[in-house]
Amino acid sequence: MIQHITKPFKYFFKLEAASGLILLFAAIFALIISNGSFSDLYFSTLDKYILIGIKGFGLKLSVLHWINDVLMAIFFFFVSLEIKREFLQGELSNPKQALLPIIGAVGGMAIPALFYIVVNYSNSATLNGWAIPSATDIAFSLGVLSLLGKRVPVSLKVFLTALAIIDDLGAIVIIAFFYSGNIEIKYLILMLVSLLVLIGLNKFKIKNFLPYLIVGIFLWDFTHQSGIHATIAGVILALTIPHNIKNNKESLLLKLEHGLSPYVAFGIMPIFAFANAGVSLEGLTLQTLLNPVPLGIVLGLFFGKQIGVFALSYISVKLKLAEMPNNSSWPAFYAVSILTGIGFTMSLFVGNLAFANNLEYMDGVKIGVLTGSLLSTLFGYFLLLIFSKK
Repeated sequence: MIQHITKPFKYFFKLEAASGLILLFAAIFALIISNGSFSDLYFSTLDKYILIGIKGFGLKLSVLHWINDVLMAIFFFFVSLEIKREFLQGELSNPKQALLPIIGAVGGMAIPALFYIVVNYSNSATLNGWAIPSATDIAFSLGVLSLLGKRVPVSLKVFLTALAIIDDLGAIVIIAFFYSGNIEIKYLILMLVSLLVLIGLNKFKIKNFLPYLIVGIFLWDFTHQSGIHATIAGVILALTIPHNIKNNKESLLLKLEHGLSPYVAFGIMPIFAFANAGVSLEGLTLQTLLNPVPLGIVLGLFFGKQIGVFALSYISVKLKLAEMPNNSSWPAFYAVSILTGIGFTMSLFVGNLAFANNLEYMDGVKIGVLTGSLLSTLFGYFLLLIFSKK
């Protein structure tokens, strides 16, 4: 009886689109809650401070910061494991295969930023959000692509996955260099010591994750105190996790990646979406979208992404620097380029960092990200429906 009842749920969670759909539901739920009778409870809960530990020896953060600094460090750890594996033995390990998504990702980061800068160049406060439209949400974009099933060739799914991973790598670099605070040298040295210990664990081929985790917790705290955004600790930790290319069954990296995958897809990302997508729509008009921050984001995500990804990819293929994905056409490739404009998770995250000291712009960030991502979803999906093979 229980197996019969749970069968549809098991089937749902095996779908490639499932994580994207749950992310969408979480965002919609956040919008409903933040504009309903529970809006005060929603926002006050996110602002509430929680202490883990004891007074004088513990960590006290707001609920929102626990999500954005701690849970997202785990998300960055997971993403960095994926990136490392892809470069060691995945799609990005072959230079010929890797070149097209790398070139596409560069265009997909640079052109959206340019759109945003053009709209906001005269305002130094809003200009700090230039990187917001540069990121692609891997769960949402692949979720939309997966809804079309076998109509879309596997090669295009591989291209989008690789591009989104490189995009995430670019976002990590941007956060490290452009959205960190004043650097505390003492904690920077402690970070370096932690890194050396992690490298030592790797060199001695320690396959138990517990020592890495203990050092990683200290590394997170040192990073948090140093002025560099705490999520970077997740990246550093992931890069030191050993991977056995010859014997995948013995790979700690693969075990962690597979183990974390459902918790990240169906736990951390929906929680992040619910906590960050809530915005009051009261008084929202078309004029609101024409404000510099949301306008720059919408133009960057919807126009900048597709232009940057498609144009640079097209040029690289025509110059024979890279190869076109197998069994795909330029119209279908263009539709996938539009889907890269689904920013959401990483765009909201960068927005929180860009305007940490100017929270009055955050509603504009959320409106811009949601609108740009929605336009990219609808146009990309329907063009793929038209151009992809049945």
